[in-house]
Amino acid sequence: MSNYVFEDSEKLGFHKDRLDAIPAFFDSYLDKKKFAGLSLLVARQGKVALLSHKGQTAFEGGVDVDDSAIYRIYSMTKPITSVALMQLVEQGKVMLTDPITKYIPAFKDVMVFESGTPSDYTTRAPDRMISVHDLLTHQSGMTYDFMAEHAVDAIYRKSGINGARTENLDAAGLCAKLAEMPLLFSPGQHWNYSVATDVVGHIVELVSGLSLDVYFKQHILDPLGMEDTFFHIPDDKRHRLMSNYAYDPISRETKLVDGPERTIYRPGREFLSGGGGLLSTISDYYKFADMIHHGGTGANGALILGRKTVEKMASNQLPNDCTLEDHGFGEFTEVAYPGTGFGLGMSVVTNPNVTIATTSKGNNSWGGLASTIYWNDPVEDMTVVFMTQLMPANTYPLRTQLQQLIYSALV
Repeated sequence: MSNYVFEDSEKLGFHKDRLDAIPAFFDSYLDKKKFAGLSLLVARQGKVALLSHKGQTAFEGGVDVDDSAIYRIYSMTKPITSVALMQLVEQGKVMLTDPITKYIPAFKDVMVFESGTPSDYTTRAPDRMISVHDLLTHQSGMTYDFMAEHAVDAIYRKSGINGARTENLDAAGLCAKLAEMPLLFSPGQHWNYSVATDVVGHIVELVSGLSLDVYFKQHILDPLGMEDTFFHIPDDKRHRLMSNYAYDPISRETKLVDGPERTIYRPGREFLSGGGGLLSTISDYYKFADMIHHGGTGANGALILGRKTVEKMASNQLPNDCTLEDHGFGEFTEVAYPGTGFGLGMSVVTNPNVTIATTSKGNNSWGGLASTIYWNDPVEDMTVVFMTQLMPANTYPLRTQLQQLIYSALV
Protein backbone atom coordinates (compact mmCIF):
# COMPACT_ATOMS: atom_id res chain seq x y z
CA MET A 1 0.00 0.00 0.00
CA SER A 2 1.30 3.45 -0.86
CA ASN A 3 -0.22 5.42 2.05
CA TYR A 4 0.63 8.76 0.45
CA VAL A 5 -0.19 11.93 2.35
CA PHE A 6 -1.30 14.47 -0.27
CA GLU A 7 -1.43 18.25 0.15
CA ASP A 8 -2.40 21.11 -2.14
CA SER A 9 0.76 22.10 -4.02
CA GLU A 10 0.24 25.82 -3.37
CA LYS A 11 0.15 25.19 0.39
CA LEU A 12 3.47 23.39 -0.03
CA GLY A 13 5.03 26.40 -1.73
CA PHE A 14 4.72 25.49 -5.40
CA HIS A 15 3.32 27.52 -8.27
CA LYS A 16 0.45 25.15 -9.07
CA ASP A 17 0.28 25.71 -12.83
CA ARG A 18 4.03 25.24 -13.24
CA LEU A 19 4.13 22.08 -11.15
CA ASP A 20 1.05 20.56 -12.83
CA ALA A 21 2.58 21.23 -16.26
CA ILE A 22 5.72 19.19 -15.61
CA PRO A 23 4.36 15.73 -16.60
CA ALA A 24 3.20 17.10 -19.98
CA PHE A 25 6.80 18.14 -20.72
CA PHE A 26 7.63 14.46 -21.20
CA ASP A 27 4.81 13.89 -23.72
CA SER A 28 7.23 14.54 -26.58
CA TYR A 29 9.51 11.76 -25.27
CA LEU A 30 6.55 9.38 -25.14
CA ASP A 31 5.15 10.44 -28.52
CA LYS A 32 8.52 9.85 -30.19
CA LYS A 33 8.85 6.48 -28.41
CA LYS A 34 12.05 7.43 -26.66
CA PHE A 35 10.75 5.49 -23.67
CA ALA A 36 7.45 3.76 -22.94
CA GLY A 37 6.25 5.22 -19.64
CA LEU A 38 7.23 7.04 -16.48
CA SER A 39 6.31 7.76 -12.88
CA LEU A 40 7.08 11.01 -11.05
CA LEU A 41 6.59 11.97 -7.41
CA VAL A 42 7.34 15.38 -5.88
CA ALA A 43 6.95 15.84 -2.12
CA ARG A 44 7.60 18.71 0.25
CA GLN A 45 7.36 18.83 4.03
CA GLY A 46 6.66 15.09 3.95
CA LYS A 47 3.53 15.52 1.82
CA VAL A 48 3.01 14.68 -1.85
CA ALA A 49 2.40 17.70 -4.10
CA LEU A 50 2.55 15.84 -7.41
CA LEU A 51 2.16 12.19 -8.37
CA SER A 52 2.00 11.38 -12.07
CA HIS A 53 2.10 8.22 -14.15
CA LYS A 54 2.27 8.51 -17.95
CA GLY A 55 2.60 6.20 -20.92
CA GLN A 56 2.53 2.43 -20.88
CA THR A 57 4.52 -0.41 -19.38
CA ALA A 58 5.79 -1.44 -22.84
CA PHE A 59 5.77 -0.15 -26.41
CA GLU A 60 4.01 -3.32 -27.57
CA GLY A 61 1.40 -5.07 -25.45
CA GLY A 62 1.77 -2.78 -22.47
CA VAL A 63 -0.89 -1.35 -20.18
CA ASP A 64 -1.21 2.14 -18.72
CA VAL A 65 1.41 2.89 -16.09
CA ASP A 66 0.01 3.29 -12.57
CA ASP A 67 1.25 3.12 -9.01
CA SER A 68 1.70 -0.65 -9.22
CA ALA A 69 4.39 -0.48 -11.94
CA ILE A 70 7.62 -2.24 -10.93
CA TYR A 71 10.92 -0.77 -12.16
CA ARG A 72 14.51 -1.99 -12.30
CA ILE A 73 16.22 0.55 -10.07
CA TYR A 74 19.77 -0.68 -10.74
CA SER A 75 22.20 1.60 -8.84
CA MET A 76 19.46 3.08 -6.68
CA THR A 77 20.04 -0.22 -4.85
CA LYS A 78 23.33 1.26 -3.60
CA PRO A 79 21.85 3.65 -1.00
CA ILE A 80 19.78 0.76 0.40
CA THR A 81 22.85 -1.48 0.70
CA SER A 82 24.78 1.40 2.27
CA VAL A 83 22.01 1.87 4.85
CA ALA A 84 22.22 -1.86 5.66
CA LEU A 85 25.96 -1.59 6.27
CA MET A 86 25.55 1.53 8.40
CA GLN A 87 23.03 -0.31 10.59
CA LEU A 88 25.84 -2.75 11.39
CA VAL A 89 28.20 0.17 12.03
CA GLU A 90 25.68 1.60 14.51
CA GLN A 91 25.65 -1.75 16.31
CA GLY A 92 29.46 -1.76 16.61
CA LYS A 93 29.77 -4.85 14.42
CA VAL A 94 31.63 -3.02 11.63
CA MET A 95 33.91 0.02 11.65
CA LEU A 96 34.37 2.29 8.66
CA THR A 97 38.13 2.13 9.19
CA ASP A 98 38.19 -1.68 9.05
CA PRO A 99 40.31 -3.16 6.25
CA ILE A 100 38.08 -5.35 4.10
CA THR A 101 40.45 -8.27 4.67
CA LYS A 102 38.86 -8.50 8.14
CA TYR A 103 35.76 -9.84 6.39
CA ILE A 104 37.08 -11.10 3.04
CA PRO A 105 40.66 -12.40 3.53
CA ALA A 106 41.08 -13.09 -0.20
CA PHE A 107 41.81 -9.38 -0.75
CA LYS A 108 45.08 -9.60 1.22
CA ASP A 109 47.08 -9.99 -1.99
CA VAL A 110 45.24 -7.38 -4.09
CA MET A 111 47.51 -5.35 -6.40
CA VAL A 112 47.35 -2.07 -8.34
CA PHE A 113 47.59 -1.93 -12.15
CA GLU A 114 50.83 -0.25 -13.18
CA SER A 115 51.16 -0.54 -16.97
CA GLY A 116 50.45 -2.77 -19.94
CA THR A 117 47.47 -4.26 -21.75
CA PRO A 118 44.50 -6.34 -20.53
CA SER A 119 46.41 -9.53 -21.36
CA ASP A 120 49.93 -8.47 -20.41
CA TYR A 121 50.39 -6.03 -17.55
CA THR A 122 52.49 -5.24 -14.49
CA THR A 123 51.23 -4.46 -11.00
CA ARG A 124 52.48 -2.98 -7.74
CA ALA A 125 51.42 -3.29 -4.12
CA PRO A 126 48.79 -0.75 -2.96
CA ASP A 127 49.88 1.98 -0.56
CA ARG A 128 47.36 0.61 1.92
CA MET A 129 44.52 -1.91 2.12
CA ILE A 130 40.97 -1.06 0.98
CA SER A 131 38.79 0.02 3.92
CA VAL A 132 35.02 -0.24 4.39
CA HIS A 133 34.92 3.55 4.04
CA ASP A 134 36.66 3.24 0.65
CA LEU A 135 33.96 0.85 -0.53
CA LEU A 136 31.09 3.12 0.55
CA THR A 137 32.70 6.20 -1.04
CA HIS A 138 33.91 4.54 -4.28
CA GLN A 139 37.54 5.18 -3.41
CA SER A 140 38.51 1.47 -3.43
CA GLY A 141 40.25 1.43 -6.82
CA MET A 142 37.68 -0.97 -8.28
CA THR A 143 35.75 -0.20 -11.47
CA TYR A 144 32.88 -1.39 -13.70
CA ASP A 145 33.12 -3.54 -16.82
CA PHE A 146 31.08 -1.10 -18.96
CA MET A 147 33.42 1.87 -18.45
CA ALA A 148 35.55 1.12 -21.55
CA GLU A 149 38.14 3.61 -20.29
CA HIS A 150 41.05 1.53 -19.04
CA ALA A 151 42.76 -1.84 -19.31
CA VAL A 152 41.33 -2.82 -15.91
CA ASP A 153 37.70 -2.60 -17.03
CA ALA A 154 38.66 -4.77 -20.02
CA ILE A 155 40.11 -7.30 -17.57
CA TYR A 156 36.75 -7.28 -15.75
CA ARG A 157 34.90 -8.00 -19.00
CA LYS A 158 37.31 -10.79 -19.85
CA SER A 159 36.70 -12.33 -16.41
CA GLY A 160 32.89 -12.15 -16.58
CA ILE A 161 32.58 -9.46 -13.88
CA ASN A 162 29.57 -7.57 -15.18
CA GLY A 163 28.21 -5.75 -12.13
CA ALA A 164 24.55 -6.45 -11.46
CA ARG A 165 24.38 -8.40 -14.73
CA THR A 166 26.93 -10.97 -13.52
CA GLU A 167 25.78 -14.54 -14.15
CA ASN A 168 26.85 -17.89 -12.66
CA LEU A 169 28.34 -16.31 -9.54
CA ASP A 170 27.00 -15.45 -6.11
CA ALA A 171 28.33 -12.50 -4.08
CA ALA A 172 31.05 -14.63 -2.48
CA GLY A 173 32.21 -15.85 -5.88
CA LEU A 174 32.21 -12.31 -7.26
CA CYS A 175 34.35 -11.06 -4.37
CA ALA A 176 36.79 -13.94 -4.84
CA LYS A 177 37.21 -12.95 -8.48
CA LEU A 178 37.52 -9.24 -7.65
CA ALA A 179 40.34 -10.04 -5.23
CA GLU A 180 42.30 -11.39 -8.20
CA MET A 181 41.71 -8.27 -10.32
CA PRO A 182 44.14 -5.34 -10.27
CA LEU A 183 42.94 -2.03 -8.84
CA LEU A 184 42.89 1.14 -10.96
CA PHE A 185 44.72 3.06 -8.22
CA SER A 186 45.75 2.77 -4.61
CA PRO A 187 42.76 2.97 -2.22
CA GLY A 188 41.78 6.54 -1.30
CA GLN A 189 43.73 8.10 -4.16
CA HIS A 190 40.70 8.83 -6.38
CA TRP A 191 36.92 8.42 -6.71
CA ASN A 192 35.77 5.91 -9.33
CA TYR A 193 32.29 4.44 -9.72
CA SER A 194 32.51 0.70 -9.25
CA VAL A 195 31.31 -2.69 -8.08
CA ALA A 196 32.45 -1.76 -4.56
CA THR A 197 28.85 -1.71 -3.29
CA ASP A 198 28.50 -5.36 -4.31
CA VAL A 199 31.37 -6.03 -1.91
CA VAL A 200 29.52 -3.97 0.74
CA GLY A 201 26.49 -6.22 0.22
CA HIS A 202 28.58 -9.33 0.81
CA ILE A 203 30.06 -7.86 4.00
CA VAL A 204 26.49 -7.29 5.22
CA GLU A 205 25.83 -10.99 4.56
CA LEU A 206 28.99 -12.15 6.32
CA VAL A 207 28.51 -9.98 9.42
CA SER A 208 24.75 -10.51 9.79
CA GLY A 209 24.72 -14.18 8.87
CA LEU A 210 21.79 -13.52 6.52
CA SER A 211 21.56 -13.47 2.74
CA LEU A 212 21.20 -9.93 1.43
CA ASP A 213 17.56 -10.35 0.41
CA VAL A 214 16.61 -11.65 3.86
CA TYR A 215 18.59 -8.91 5.61
CA PHE A 216 16.94 -6.18 3.51
CA LYS A 217 13.48 -7.63 4.14
CA GLN A 218 13.90 -7.92 7.91
CA HIS A 219 15.75 -4.68 8.64
CA ILE A 220 14.71 -2.17 5.94
CA LEU A 221 11.92 -3.24 3.59
CA ASP A 222 9.37 -4.73 5.98
CA PRO A 223 9.84 -2.03 8.66
CA LEU A 224 9.23 0.69 6.04
CA GLY A 225 6.32 -1.18 4.40
CA MET A 226 8.18 -1.61 1.09
CA GLU A 227 6.14 -4.55 -0.19
CA ASP A 228 7.25 -4.45 -3.84
CA THR A 229 11.03 -4.18 -3.52
CA PHE A 230 13.00 -7.37 -4.15
CA PHE A 231 15.79 -9.06 -6.12
CA HIS A 232 13.47 -11.69 -7.63
CA ILE A 233 9.99 -10.86 -8.87
CA PRO A 234 7.25 -13.25 -7.70
CA ASP A 235 5.32 -14.84 -10.55
CA ASP A 236 2.07 -13.24 -9.40
CA LYS A 237 3.63 -9.74 -9.75
CA ARG A 238 5.47 -10.28 -13.04
CA HIS A 239 2.68 -8.68 -15.10
CA ARG A 240 3.41 -5.41 -13.28
CA LEU A 241 7.07 -5.32 -14.39
CA MET A 242 7.93 -2.50 -16.78
CA SER A 243 9.72 -3.42 -20.00
CA ASN A 244 13.28 -2.14 -20.11
CA TYR A 245 14.78 -0.63 -23.26
CA ALA A 246 18.25 0.34 -24.46
CA TYR A 247 19.11 3.04 -26.97
CA ASP A 248 21.79 2.22 -29.56
CA PRO A 249 23.48 5.47 -30.66
CA ILE A 250 24.84 3.83 -33.82
CA SER A 251 21.59 2.40 -35.20
CA ARG A 252 19.54 5.05 -33.36
CA GLU A 253 17.12 2.32 -32.37
CA THR A 254 15.54 1.71 -28.98
CA LYS A 255 15.34 -2.02 -28.34
CA LEU A 256 13.78 -4.21 -25.65
CA VAL A 257 16.40 -5.75 -23.34
CA ASP A 258 14.23 -7.21 -20.56
CA GLY A 259 10.49 -7.67 -20.24
CA PRO A 260 8.02 -9.46 -17.98
CA GLU A 261 7.71 -12.48 -20.29
CA ARG A 262 11.40 -13.41 -20.22
CA THR A 263 12.97 -11.44 -17.42
CA ILE A 264 16.27 -12.25 -15.73
CA TYR A 265 14.65 -11.30 -12.41
CA ARG A 266 12.73 -14.55 -12.02
CA PRO A 267 13.28 -16.52 -8.79
CA GLY A 268 16.43 -18.62 -8.71
CA ARG A 269 19.06 -16.12 -9.90
CA GLU A 270 22.14 -16.59 -7.71
CA PHE A 271 23.65 -13.12 -7.61
CA LEU A 272 22.06 -10.68 -5.15
CA SER A 273 23.72 -7.49 -6.32
CA GLY A 274 24.03 -4.88 -3.58
CA GLY A 275 25.20 -2.51 -6.28
CA GLY A 276 22.29 -2.81 -8.66
CA GLY A 277 20.02 -5.82 -8.26
CA LEU A 278 16.74 -4.52 -6.87
CA LEU A 279 13.32 -3.97 -8.40
CA SER A 280 10.98 -1.42 -6.82
CA THR A 281 7.96 0.85 -7.29
CA ILE A 282 7.84 4.62 -7.00
CA SER A 283 5.78 4.39 -3.80
CA ASP A 284 8.25 1.97 -2.21
CA TYR A 285 11.30 4.00 -3.10
CA TYR A 286 9.64 7.17 -1.86
CA LYS A 287 9.28 5.51 1.54
CA PHE A 288 13.02 4.83 1.55
CA ALA A 289 14.04 8.29 0.29
CA ASP A 290 11.65 9.95 2.75
CA MET A 291 13.24 7.96 5.57
CA ILE A 292 16.67 9.31 4.60
CA HIS A 293 15.24 12.82 4.28
CA HIS A 294 13.78 12.61 7.79
CA GLY A 295 16.93 11.47 9.53
CA GLY A 296 16.50 7.70 9.49
CA THR A 297 12.89 7.40 10.60
CA GLY A 298 10.16 6.34 8.17
CA ALA A 299 6.82 8.11 7.83
CA ASN A 300 5.28 5.15 9.68
CA GLY A 301 7.60 5.72 12.64
CA ALA A 302 10.01 2.87 11.86
CA LEU A 303 13.52 3.70 13.10
CA ILE A 304 15.97 2.48 10.44
CA LEU A 305 19.04 4.55 11.34
CA GLY A 306 19.97 7.18 13.89
CA ARG A 307 19.81 10.83 12.89
CA LYS A 308 23.56 11.43 13.22
CA THR A 309 24.33 8.37 11.11
CA VAL A 310 22.17 9.71 8.29
CA GLU A 311 23.80 13.14 8.62
CA LYS A 312 27.19 11.48 8.10
CA MET A 313 25.96 9.46 5.12
CA ALA A 314 24.60 12.61 3.46
CA SER A 315 27.75 14.69 4.04
CA ASN A 316 30.77 14.85 1.73
CA GLN A 317 33.25 12.14 2.69
CA LEU A 318 35.88 12.89 0.04
CA PRO A 319 39.25 14.14 1.33
CA ASN A 320 39.55 17.87 2.01
CA ASP A 321 35.88 18.30 1.02
CA CYS A 322 36.87 17.98 -2.64
CA THR A 323 34.37 17.27 -5.43
CA LEU A 324 34.01 14.47 -7.95
CA GLU A 325 35.46 16.91 -10.48
CA ASP A 326 38.64 17.20 -8.37
CA HIS A 327 38.89 13.61 -7.18
CA GLY A 328 37.25 11.56 -9.93
CA PHE A 329 39.26 9.06 -11.99
CA GLY A 330 36.81 7.97 -14.69
CA GLU A 331 34.22 9.74 -16.77
CA PHE A 332 31.07 7.80 -15.82
CA THR A 333 28.79 8.63 -12.92
CA GLU A 334 25.05 8.85 -12.20
CA VAL A 335 25.32 12.56 -11.37
CA ALA A 336 27.22 15.48 -12.91
CA TYR A 337 30.66 16.13 -11.38
CA PRO A 338 30.76 19.93 -10.86
CA GLY A 339 29.85 21.10 -7.35
CA THR A 340 29.17 17.55 -6.17
CA GLY A 341 30.91 15.42 -3.55
CA PHE A 342 30.12 11.94 -2.30
CA GLY A 343 28.87 10.67 1.04
CA LEU A 344 28.38 7.08 2.21
CA GLY A 345 26.42 5.56 -0.66
CA MET A 346 25.01 8.75 -2.22
CA SER A 347 26.16 11.97 -3.85
CA VAL A 348 25.94 15.29 -2.04
CA VAL A 349 25.94 18.81 -3.47
CA THR A 350 28.72 20.94 -1.95
CA ASN A 351 28.47 24.01 -4.19
CA PRO A 352 25.12 24.62 -5.95
CA ASN A 353 26.56 27.68 -7.69
CA VAL A 354 28.51 25.49 -10.14
CA THR A 355 26.23 22.45 -10.55
CA ILE A 356 24.78 21.78 -14.01
CA ALA A 357 21.17 22.22 -12.87
CA THR A 358 19.52 24.32 -10.16
CA THR A 359 19.71 22.67 -6.74
CA SER A 360 20.59 23.33 -3.08
CA LYS A 361 23.60 22.72 -0.90
CA GLY A 362 23.35 19.36 0.83
CA ASN A 363 21.10 17.80 -1.82
CA ASN A 364 21.70 14.03 -1.65
CA SER A 365 20.79 11.77 -4.53
CA TRP A 366 21.57 8.81 -6.73
CA GLY A 367 20.28 7.32 -9.94
CA GLY A 368 20.17 4.05 -11.84
CA LEU A 369 21.28 2.77 -15.23
CA ALA A 370 17.72 2.75 -16.64
CA SER A 371 17.19 6.50 -16.01
CA THR A 372 15.68 6.32 -12.53
CA ILE A 373 16.69 8.88 -9.88
CA TYR A 374 15.83 10.20 -6.43
CA TRP A 375 16.94 13.33 -4.64
CA ASN A 376 16.42 14.86 -1.22
CA ASP A 377 16.81 18.64 -0.83
CA PRO A 378 17.24 19.56 2.87
CA VAL A 379 17.07 23.32 2.18
CA GLU A 380 13.72 23.15 0.35
CA ASP A 381 12.48 20.19 2.46
CA MET A 382 11.77 18.30 -0.77
CA THR A 383 11.97 14.72 -2.04
CA VAL A 384 11.68 13.75 -5.70
CA VAL A 385 11.54 10.26 -7.22
CA PHE A 386 11.50 9.71 -11.00
CA MET A 387 11.19 6.33 -12.70
CA THR A 388 11.40 5.19 -16.30
CA GLN A 389 13.17 2.30 -18.07
CA LEU A 390 15.71 3.44 -20.65
CA MET A 391 19.42 2.60 -20.76
CA PRO A 392 21.85 4.24 -20.55
CA ALA A 393 20.75 6.99 -18.18
CA ASN A 394 22.60 9.69 -20.14
CA THR A 395 20.78 8.99 -23.42
CA TYR A 396 18.69 12.14 -22.93
CA PRO A 397 19.05 15.03 -20.42
CA LEU A 398 15.99 13.85 -18.45
CA ARG A 399 17.39 14.46 -15.00
CA THR A 400 18.69 17.95 -15.70
CA GLN A 401 15.42 18.92 -17.38
CA LEU A 402 13.36 17.50 -14.51
CA GLN A 403 15.46 19.38 -11.96
CA GLN A 404 15.06 22.68 -13.79
CA LEU A 405 11.31 22.22 -14.12
CA ILE A 406 10.75 21.37 -10.47
CA TYR A 407 12.93 24.13 -9.02
CA SER A 408 11.30 26.62 -11.38
CA ALA A 409 7.94 25.67 -9.86
CA LEU A 410 8.95 26.72 -6.34
CA VAL A 411 7.39 30.01 -5.23
